[in-house]
Amino acid sequence: MERMEYEGFFVEKEGAIATLVLNRPEKLNALLPTLVLHFPRAIEDVRKDDAIRVLIMTGAGRAFCAGGDVSTKGKDKTYQELSQRWSRFLSGPIPISLRDLEKPTIAAINGVAVGAGVSLALACDIAIASENARFSIAFVKVGLVPDAGATYFLPRKVGISKAIELMCMGDMINAEEAERIGLVSRVVPHDKLMEEVRELAEKLAKGPPIAIGLIKRAAHKALDNNLEQQIDFEDYAQAICFKTEDHKEAARAFMEKREAVFKGT
Repeated sequence: MERMEYEGFFVEKEGAIATLVLNRPEKLNALLPTLVLHFPRAIEDVRKDDAIRVLIMTGAGRAFCAGGDVSTKGKDKTYQELSQRWSRFLSGPIPISLRDLEKPTIAAINGVAVGAGVSLALACDIAIASENARFSIAFVKVGLVPDAGATYFLPRKVGISKAIELMCMGDMINAEEAERIGLVSRVVPHDKLMEEVRELAEKLAKGPPIAIGLIKRAAHKALDNNLEQQIDFEDYAQAICFKTEDHKEAARAFMEKREAVFKGT
């Protein structure tokens, strides 16, 4: 197992799976301003590593992420300066790096997710929650607008009406409600969370990486494209896939009645 340490989090690589762990359990994994420097760098490392096919993100201890660490405000001239700095760095590089990573990302939400912590989960492709998880888009409680991509991803996942309600009220919801409205795709027993997430990650890792990367791109493009634009992208993506060795391997495996072995070529 390979482990890389960053300020406030670490990344472990084992087999075809990388796991990014937010690692400030004493602060409920609240995010440091320096995350903007290190997080995209860590994601870029995962992107370049051809051995890695799936990224899991979770939190150490009893929380997923309590949002931005406002205790750092003592190092800043004013609270307004801190708020603006958080908005600038979170709203760009971090959610974009997760969306643009052409490898599936899974948020394993092990506990409370608040503010920018929910934004991080929303930016992942799949979210699986422990039964202990709790969620609050809490920005409005401090007179702020949700950022880090929350206003983009949330309406697309739960619908415009529910998204506005959640963002304007800032109320805490439990895991069952999050699953009901589509904020997460699955709720599992707390002690089974990482086992279930790892099982899903391993299944994804066995799939054809080129096709899966293009499926992810197609799904995100579909949120903004019209039908004609989307069909054009499907044609483009399919032309790429038809030329891959993975497609040929899948055809051979079908004829030979065996499981395909995909190499990402």
